[in-house]
Amino acid sequence: MNSILYSTVDTPFGEMGIALSKKRLCRIYFPEEAPFETALANDFPNCAIINDDTACKHIKKQIVEYFSGRRTEFDLELDLRCPPFYKKALRAVIQVPYGKTASYKDIAVRAGNPKAVRAAGSANANNPIPIVIPCHRILNTGGNLGGYGGNLQRKAYLLELEGSL
Repeated sequence: MNSILYSTVDTPFGEMGIALSKKRLCRIYFPEEAPFETALANDFPNCAIINDDTACKHIKKQIVEYFSGRRTEFDLELDLRCPPFYKKALRAVIQVPYGKTASYKDIAVRAGNPKAVRAAGSANANNPIPIVIPCHRILNTGGNLGGYGGNLQRKAYLLELEGSL
């Protein structure tokens, strides 16, 4: 049986959950998704869920550095489990630099399907690794905030933190 290792990290939003599969970050949970062990069991039903602060230490460090303004890029291996177009879209989102924004249309174009604006939005809405995959940097075509799975106040906070709002 495969295992998922998880821990928590304190953030300005409260305690967030982080999870690793095969030493790769596979999930970040917002505080309201706790208890994280239950959420993980639902997301990874065929895996053993193991609390392991040591294995997750490098991820916690980078997230703390990000929120303190000392990190503008994450250096983490990702285990992205989602449909193929979502992967392409989320990989395009990763390319949007700190302090910059892009539109859902930009992401659809970068993902290879300019007409898939809604699918790009859906990929963002279902991003399993928020903050590290910076879906908060993606705005509506008109420049409005649009939606955010972690709520719009958090999106605004993250954009302000990065100096792009």
